[in-house]
Amino acid sequence: MAIATALNSPSKEVVGRYPKRVSLRGGRTVELRLLGVDDRDRVLAFARALPPDDLLFLRRNITDRSAVDGWIADAKAGRNITVLAMDGESIAGYASVNLNPATSWMRHHGEIRLLTALEARGLGVGRVLASEIFRASETLGLRKLTAQMTLDQAGARATFEHLGFRPEALLADWVMDTRGQTRDLLVMAYDVNGLTDTVHA
Repeated sequence: MAIATALNSPSKEVVGRYPKRVSLRGGRTVELRLLGVDDRDRVLAFARALPPDDLLFLRRNITDRSAVDGWIADAKAGRNITVLAMDGESIAGYASVNLNPATSWMRHHGEIRLLTALEARGLGVGRVLASEIFRASETLGLRKLTAQMTLDQAGARATFEHLGFRPEALLADWVMDTRGQTRDLLVMAYDVNGLTDTVHA
């Protein structure tokens, strides 16, 4: 898969990292690889098994076939990089960074999305994926990363705080759940130039 970035030419370094197998807690392993054109049904199965609240802050409804097709097309065109954690033929989680066009005044900025399957939580999948997408972002020349979550997503916040993210904005009543109740949205940010050894695979 050719990956273009908002700042650099396609990065062979990023592509060349995958696939690879990594160990999790409890002796389990997952294979890390990039999202591909044949992954639509796997993504749909993964997304449709998630609690509705996990999908609140996503910009795409990844339970919808056409939305997933768009996501895969964007990955193929280099508008995002998505790393999957595969447990056999099932997706245990993913991390993606969305890139801005080269002409954009936010071309140095990337937005991270990260989700893990319910059965894979507590094993370290999220931290592994976050570390991978951090390294990809640094390689691609991005300078600032953001992540969004609701205040009650304590696990997601802890993962990003471990990696050095800090709260940057709290947007009151910014998201609405399926019951029509609004929630505050937390925006966390990290300057890639300040990456330290707190990032561990």
